[in-house]
Amino acid sequence: MSALHDTRASSQSVGPVTLEERHILWQRVRKNPFFHFVLAIFVGVIAGLGAVVFRRLIGLMHNLFFYGKFNSNFNDLHHSALSPWGAGIILAPVVGGVIVVWLVRNFAPEAKGHGVPEVMDAIYYRAGIIRPVVVLVKALASAITIGSGGSVGREGPIIQIGAAFGSSLAQWIRLPEWQRLGLIAAGAGAGIAATFNTPVGGVLFAVELMLVEISARTLVPVMIATGTATLISRLLLGDYPSFIIPPDIIAHTAHMGTVNYLLFAILGILVGAVGLFFTRMLYWTEDFLEKWLPHPYLRAVLGMAAVGATIYLLGLSTGQYYVEGVGYATVQDVLNSTLLNPAFLLLLVLLKILSFSVTLGAGGSGGVFSPSLYVGALLGGAFVLLANLLFPSLQLHLATGAALGMAGMVAASTGAAVTGAVMIFEMTNDYHIIVPLILVSSLAFGLRRMITRESIYTLKLLRRGHYIPEARHSNLYLMRSVASLSEAPFLRLHDHRRLSDLKKLVSRYPRTPHALLLQDGKPTAVLAAHRLRELLHRRDIPGDTPLLELASTDWIVLGGDVQLYELVGEFRRSATEIALLCRNGEPPKRADDVLAVVTVEDVLADTGLPVRLLRQK
Repeated sequence: MSALHDTRASSQSVGPVTLEERHILWQRVRKNPFFHFVLAIFVGVIAGLGAVVFRRLIGLMHNLFFYGKFNSNFNDLHHSALSPWGAGIILAPVVGGVIVVWLVRNFAPEAKGHGVPEVMDAIYYRAGIIRPVVVLVKALASAITIGSGGSVGREGPIIQIGAAFGSSLAQWIRLPEWQRLGLIAAGAGAGIAATFNTPVGGVLFAVELMLVEISARTLVPVMIATGTATLISRLLLGDYPSFIIPPDIIAHTAHMGTVNYLLFAILGILVGAVGLFFTRMLYWTEDFLEKWLPHPYLRAVLGMAAVGATIYLLGLSTGQYYVEGVGYATVQDVLNSTLLNPAFLLLLVLLKILSFSVTLGAGGSGGVFSPSLYVGALLGGAFVLLANLLFPSLQLHLATGAALGMAGMVAASTGAAVTGAVMIFEMTNDYHIIVPLILVSSLAFGLRRMITRESIYTLKLLRRGHYIPEARHSNLYLMRSVASLSEAPFLRLHDHRRLSDLKKLVSRYPRTPHALLLQDGKPTAVLAAHRLRELLHRRDIPGDTPLLELASTDWIVLGGDVQLYELVGEFRRSATEIALLCRNGEPPKRADDVLAVVTVEDVLADTGLPVRLLRQK
């Protein structure tokens, strides 16, 4: 009895685990790297399954809108049979567009457009918070847009779906912010990997566009997620590349000479120029439709009717719709050398760019990756056909030009130059093409970057005043002086000057300057460079508007030798985004007292620091 009593007493002394002890235990689990790796596997599984389900959903919508059949079987590498609706197929994109506008406006405005900018915006401006409803609305809206004939891609939606799930999972288990951002990047990279069966390309996509910190603790989960998603995709869809590229033709690049590489260099420059046009046409079309068709449903009806009329006329005249949906069947035609008329290929390039721009401008939901591959493949194919006419002895193959064009177009439009080259390399499974891929991608990216730093993703965010840094640097930059990092020039102008005067002055500068407004020689207001860039793109502000009405009088004053970490702290404490560097650190009384004007955007551009580090919440 005594022994039994002692055992019971010992058992009772342990007692139940308290809430505080559970909290401490949970904190230890959350900080364990292996727990983060397990979450990355889970994100990869969901991204892989999401890619499969999304493709089935697109097939279901396509068969429903085009044939009235409830069937999800759909091979995007083969052209769809012409719809029995005849001219009625014009209404399919219209009906789909109206449904998508209703879904987006009522449930998730973030689901509008091509998706990736919203993920980047969440990373840099919303601490990685993406609402869970985005997963469902984006999948449904994009599937309807693509299935009904909208000329957009499926990769952007899958990227946003994977990222949204990673964010939702991190929010649910209350992970620290750096882990939440890591899971968002893992979900985005996993989505790309599962879609194209390119795990390395998925990792590089996350590195180039999504990760704000590149280290083992963030990169390894991305690798785990992309590998897992690729495995799931291969198990359910088969181990096949997105496009079937003849390997013997690609291997021929190993024996090419100097003339071939000169032609590839010309192709890279050409693709870079078209990539810039591709980007600008999208946003010009959006602005045009919003200005002349302000009602969203009317915009959807008329815009998607134009897309429907385009695919109907193509079907009527050629027997194929060509520019509807993701367009992979047309790309495969070029890779198979079944489209041999360069004029027709260039016509399809133009029609694709227009139909893609109108689809998104009318309120559709879908990605830009597939359209960029489409345009690049057909442009590269047309270039090769014309080159063979001029230089018959070279015998360049259509598939080679298409593969190089795809890589260059991805680099020029999205800014993911390394991703574009490596993904096409993964699709070909032939190392011989890697040097031409690097050449074309680098030149295409370089030409676009020489003209503008903004990609098709970052330009959308810049138009709403959200700046995305191009590079990630170590915190060594925090120890440098602000003056050494400030490269933006600034103008000293009288405060009675008008916007039209400033536009003329800005044209003389290679980089948009800040404008310091003076009243009787004393600084009175500042028009920051990023604000000025925004004003230059807007048409609703008259040129005779006084600059003083557009400028800010809210700034902080610091000494000329202040270090960056001090400036960051002052920006956060004051909730101000403009700083004047003055000789003595006191408020300026004369224009010469101001040594430089520095804004939050300048610091972001020079250091790559996360936005949330500078801006007070």
